[in-house]
Amino acid sequence: MSVDAMNDASPFEPGMRLALDQAHNALLVGEVPVGAVILRDGQVIATGYNQPITTHDPTAHAEIVALRHAAILLGNYRLPECELYVTLEPCAMCAMALMHARFKRVVFGAQDPKTGAAGSVLNLFGEPRLNHHTECVGGVLANASADLLREFFAQRRAQHRQRRHGATIEPIPVGDTVELSAEPTAPPDLATGPSSDLPT
Repeated sequence: MSVDAMNDASPFEPGMRLALDQAHNALLVGEVPVGAVILRDGQVIATGYNQPITTHDPTAHAEIVALRHAAILLGNYRLPECELYVTLEPCAMCAMALMHARFKRVVFGAQDPKTGAAGSVLNLFGEPRLNHHTECVGGVLANASADLLREFFAQRRAQHRQRRHGATIEPIPVGDTVELSAEPTAPPDLATGPSSDLPT
């Protein structure tokens, strides 16, 4: 098992671009823009994007949505020949689900310094006491993944400020970029400032 920072020219880039497409789907429905895709032998098996808000389901992270679809389509809860690409480092819930499903590899984009379970906060994929070890590769198209998250949270913070002051603002069109001073590979910190009560 290894966690390696990969550059944008990695062999994992095509899979991550598919995951980014799914993240845009989440953005369009007002969800935190995280997307996932599951591949087997280079073929797409299932896709998913964040849906906790729209489904009222705290477990409906992009990884879990894709994992549920793949397990049903393949008729098995264990998927040892599959790889998952996700635009944000998996949380502990998603990491354990992927290991229980016996995924051979997980590839992620941006790091999550608040809840990341692939090295940022803890590294469940590298825990030797667990009975299954999934290869993990991080940092693939990290900037593109983080930019999408920053765009979303910048808009949410602006909307929150405007609601507090009784004004209205125009939404940021999908695809426009927002210049922020935050670290480019990390999602924004919502623990501080007026938007700390927003869902993630």
